[in-house]
Amino acid sequence: MPEQGRDTAPESDATTRQPRWHERLWLWQKARSSLSVRIALSLCASALALLIIFALITSEQLTDSVFDNRKDAILEDAGVRFASAQSMFDQSTASSPDQVQELARRMVANVRGSAAGAGAVSVMVLRSPSSDTNFRINEIINVDYLTTITDPLRDAVVESTSGQWQSVALHDRDGSEQPGIIVGSQVNLPRAGLYEMYIIYSLKQEQNIITMVMRSLGWAVIPIAIVLPLAVFLILYHLMGPVRITSSAASRLAEGDLHARVPVTGVDEMARLGQAFNNMADSLQHRITEYDELSKLQQRFVSDVSHELRTPLTTIRMAEVMIWKDRDNLSPSTKRSAELLHEQVERFDSMLADLLEISRYDARSALLDAESTDLRALAAKVVNDHNELAERLNVPIIIHNPENRCDAEIDSRRVERVVRNLVVNAIEHAERRAVDIDIAATDTDVALRVHDHGVGMSEETVSHVFDRFFRADPARTRTTGGTGLGLAIAREDINLHGGTIEAWGVPGAGSSFVITLPRKVGAAVASRPLELWKDEWGEGREDGSFEGGEAE
Repeated sequence: MPEQGRDTAPESDATTRQPRWHERLWLWQKARSSLSVRIALSLCASALALLIIFALITSEQLTDSVFDNRKDAILEDAGVRFASAQSMFDQSTASSPDQVQELARRMVANVRGSAAGAGAVSVMVLRSPSSDTNFRINEIINVDYLTTITDPLRDAVVESTSGQWQSVALHDRDGSEQPGIIVGSQVNLPRAGLYEMYIIYSLKQEQNIITMVMRSLGWAVIPIAIVLPLAVFLILYHLMGPVRITSSAASRLAEGDLHARVPVTGVDEMARLGQAFNNMADSLQHRITEYDELSKLQQRFVSDVSHELRTPLTTIRMAEVMIWKDRDNLSPSTKRSAELLHEQVERFDSMLADLLEISRYDARSALLDAESTDLRALAAKVVNDHNELAERLNVPIIIHNPENRCDAEIDSRRVERVVRNLVVNAIEHAERRAVDIDIAATDTDVALRVHDHGVGMSEETVSHVFDRFFRADPARTRTTGGTGLGLAIAREDINLHGGTIEAWGVPGAGSSFVITLPRKVGAAVASRPLELWKDEWGEGREDGSFEGGEAE
């Protein structure tokens, strides 16, 4: 509970969430607000994914096909070259190392020249580790490609009687890299024994073909990737046109345009949707018009009855006043009848006034006469006006005022009526316990809380406490009577100011009502100076008033 003289207005810790970077994108915003855009994006993403998968599969299949065909051609060509070289060695009569060396050079030159058309770029002859003769010649090598011949390939050539191949990367002198195939086989030189012969083929031409094909495929995909989303979006935009029209009509209908309809063309699903919407709108318009007429009749009836009853009530009141003034000269039974008449006339007059006020709100004719008012002074006036009732029921009223003024632009007559209603109700239900009135303010809002520690309210009662003609206990005897319209009018008064009124209670422990009003006319409530005390039940206070404890 706030202490006397202390401003209890809490500082607002609400923060505004900043949009994330992707939420600032135009396409993201359109996708969130447009079904057509979402469907178009989904279809385009799927189509592009399929195009990419198709391109990758096509590229892989094309590469494998070209490589396999080229490999088969190279192996066939290399087999012919190995057979031709071995035939040359078998037919040679060379016997000296120089003669055999010259024979090997001539063979290499012939193979290089004849296989150049097949893509051969180099031919090398290396001594085989399996050779067991001391008759040797110099190896014929090409230092540019020597490192491409790997030990596993040489081991496979030595162990096999047929040609062996390996896919390698060939490095040109300019530093570029190109794919290639090395084919190796053993050959038997005259007197020199077994040597390894390797033919290196370049796949540069095939690589260029694949690159050209993939570039062409890429240039074909790019226009598709551009045209496809646009085409899909235009198609969907056209197809979703009836949905947009229906959505627009629904928005106008929700805003109060009961004549909003959807043009219907064709017999497809969209046409049936439009017709269903129109049927719904026709039915809704008929019902609303019917209810509006009934409401107007009801408002007119209440207003007319209230006004018509004013004249006889005035006459009755004049007679009642004369009887009331002379009640001490009447017999006891007649005096009691005069007292009952006085109470019921007062109650009847209050009910007529409430009915007239409700009818003004129903007719939307209630006006706000706002002026700057200190909520503290208004609350003090209400308490002073009801000190007699509070003393008669032995209910202390404690006001907790902040030091600073709590000025707000309000209709003091209406707000005073609300506070008076809350204070009287609190006194009626306090059961001789204290009633606390707390006042607080922030820079934007002012608030007043009336809290008693009496009979309290159940959750069911709280949910209906602002309903018209609602009473928590109709059989309960009230000191001041009641029409069941006080809190309903209070809610209308506070709503007219753009404020809020809230209720809460615990059976057997008390009730709280909080009204919050903006400081400026036309503004909305932006803060919460006072809470409902849902979690603030404490122990008994020194003055004997109850401040807590959940009722059993």
